[in-house]
Amino acid sequence: MDEHYDYVILGTGVTECVLSALLSVDGKKVLHMDRNQYYGGEGASLNLTQLWEKFRPGQEVPKDIGRDRDYAVDLIPKFLMANGELTKMLVHTDVTRYLEFKQLAASYVYRDGRIAKVPATEMEAVRSQLMGLFEKRRAKKFFEFIQNWKDDDPATHQGQDLDSSPMTKIFDYFGLEAGTRDFIGHAMALYLDDSYMTRPARETYDRIMLYTSSVARYGKSPYIYPLYGLGELPQGFARLSAIYGGTYMLDKTIDKIVVDDSGKFVGVRSGDETVKADALIGDPTYFQNLPVGGKNLVRETAKVVRAICLLKHPVPNTDNADSVQLIIPQNQVGRKHDIYVASLSSNHNVVPRDLHLAIVSTIVETDKPELELRPGLDLLGPIHEKFISLTPLLEPIEGGSESKIFITRSPDATSHVETINEEVHDVWRRATGGKKLDLKKRSDEEGAQVQA
Repeated sequence: MDEHYDYVILGTGVTECVLSALLSVDGKKVLHMDRNQYYGGEGASLNLTQLWEKFRPGQEVPKDIGRDRDYAVDLIPKFLMANGELTKMLVHTDVTRYLEFKQLAASYVYRDGRIAKVPATEMEAVRSQLMGLFEKRRAKKFFEFIQNWKDDDPATHQGQDLDSSPMTKIFDYFGLEAGTRDFIGHAMALYLDDSYMTRPARETYDRIMLYTSSVARYGKSPYIYPLYGLGELPQGFARLSAIYGGTYMLDKTIDKIVVDDSGKFVGVRSGDETVKADALIGDPTYFQNLPVGGKNLVRETAKVVRAICLLKHPVPNTDNADSVQLIIPQNQVGRKHDIYVASLSSNHNVVPRDLHLAIVSTIVETDKPELELRPGLDLLGPIHEKFISLTPLLEPIEGGSESKIFITRSPDATSHVETINEEVHDVWRRATGGKKLDLKKRSDEEGAQVQA
């Protein structure tokens, strides 16, 4: 390998493939390598044989649950917001031409021992089972305030200031109960914890508006999902990268990250070949057991426990929905972290017609990880097959500006991609010397192809 590249990228997760495509479109010379034979890295979509090989090696696959081609099971399920950043990236880069999306049927939240649909409008709030009569009125006023807010019209502000007031003050102004704050903050604004309460309310306002505008785009729910699994996303971005000159190499061992005496990146050695480049972007698992220049570049911050469940029925109490995003806010079950349930069906081409797929995930807090999923698993009814995984959450120890080694963070426990969006922007800024990622707007007609 005598060629010199601007960037070498290790791993074909969604974050890495998005960055590869964006850099290629930006005119950079990119080489993308992965140790696996398939795209997606830690977040690949597996067929039936691959699923058994990963979780039950040596065991025979049952004959009564369909064929390999009927399955595309996400190891890390993520839904896209219809008006979210990643959807904009898909449109901006034309990756939508390779993918087809289907809308999720509904978004649910757990409160007071039962689940209910997340209201996205003032009228849904009035009909919601989540709240009593008086709380519905208060919630209706809150949503009307959010929907009617105009920065240049003080008459819509009701004396509030989104930029200087913390979100808790806005909640207090409308007198909202703790449970209502839970579903607004965690199931609509999609926060991972309650620290947003003390930050300026503008941030939460923007997130709620993203949720409601995403619902308005296609109706029913704010989420869309690629047919044949999330593994289609990195493949779509990889195809785009290749069109713009990017080179992909799968099934390549990564034996050493080569640096000079000062610790600055020089190249990547695979077997007896070394490829050289100006900078490296990498999935953190490539650095987990591979010290660079004698020092570790990643650290473990937590672990995520996930249960992949095959069901013979839809998730109970969801009106037989073919697909559901269900969030169990931390406060509702006495935890520090939310529990996420992602449910899909054959309508998304991920399981056979008579099965449903449900994946439950959360951040580990105790020495009995599987028990921590119990609040989510208990909502699923009888489980036909269950596969448990425990994966570390890794993050870079340094930003990479001196070493020119820019490491991404592990995908988190959430079942939506908003945290991946933040990661793409962060790594882009670090890897391009502070350059802002600018996504040109295209017309709505050029949006993602979505089946209602």
